Amino acid sequence: SFNLAADCNAVLKGLQPIFQEQGMTETVHNWEDHGYLATYIKKNGSFANLRIHPHGLVLVDLQSYNDHMKGREEVDQLLNKVEERMKELFHGNIKRVKRLPAILRGGVIDRYWPTADGRLVEYDIDEVVYDEDSPFQNIKILHSKQFGNILILSGDVNLAESDLAYTQAIMGSGKEDYTGKEVLILGGGDGGILYEIVKLKPKMVTMVASNIDQMVIDGCKKYMRKTCGDVLDNLKGECYQVLIEDCIPVLKRYAKEGRMFDYVINDLTAVPISTSPEEDSTWEFLRLILDLSMKVLKQDGKYFTQGNCINLTDALTLYEEQLSRLYCPVEFSKETVCVPSYMELWVFYTIWKKQTD
Repeated sequence: SFNLAADCNAVLKGLQPIFQEQGMTETVHNWEDHGYLATYIKKNGSFANLRIHPHGLVLVDLQSYNDHMKGREEVDQLLNKVEERMKELFHGNIKRVKRLPAILRGGVIDRYWPTADGRLVEYDIDEVVYDEDSPFQNIKILHSKQFGNILILSGDVNLAESDLAYTQAIMGSGKEDYTGKEVLILGGGDGGILYEIVKLKPKMVTMVASNIDQMVIDGCKKYMRKTCGDVLDNLKGECYQVLIEDCIPVLKRYAKEGRMFDYVINDLTAVPISTSPEEDSTWEFLRLILDLSMKVLKQDGKYFTQGNCINLTDALTLYEEQLSRLYCPVEFSKETVCVPSYMELWVFYTIWKKQTD
């Protein structure tokens, strides 16, 4: 980018020889008030787009099929020449030169996944460990050099072996005594919460979710053992049981029976990011889960859940507004935790029934 308006013709003539030396065929489009677009095509299918904007921005995009180191070196050499020529011709006027890393498209391993607030992150993924479609969703477990195996459900990064911070936060960040307590986990198919709570000697942990996916459990117990240990090997243990059922009928049944829990941990879904029509049903689902959870939560019990990325302030505010619409008055607190594989700060909520006279 230049400090001032660009001489589009001078930029084009200055860079043309570089592409011509590569034996690339040139096509130039000129718009009277909107600059130039030049395309350069090589016989091997590689091509470059040179876009020159009158206001002072010059963009060079290069696409090529390279599956060997030599091809990548050729790309770097071409871009180096472009950058050097620009500095020679316009050094005094250049405000900034920025080269972005290459995006690798169509590879066997997909390294690109969006954050909750819409940023594209490139992970250091080097292996597809598991990739299957269940009746409910696509299930991937990918290996990252720094995060270990990562569970990805329908394109959403759920949990990595590095993410104990997430599990600890949704359990109360080490401030709670689970000894001899009754605990209800909603969701948690990766087994991480169940594994950590069982260590704390509870009386009984019941794990149930909305359409809990048996294939998620099967994949995690085989490939996410650093997260779930051995608790998913059997659906029943000395102090826990896993119910492969829809959580809403289960919650209604527990409320009707008068069964109460010291802790309810909701790991079903993150807070929706808007109130658009396609997400209305998700908000209704969250409110229903909240109301039913309060009905089975002891008067002095606590309800833990994730919120969303700290940058999504509007979504978090909408969620907090829902808390004032429950059948009983509640209070809440929240904390922000860095979850390694999310590459963003994540908000967690603690909710409890308001004490009344």
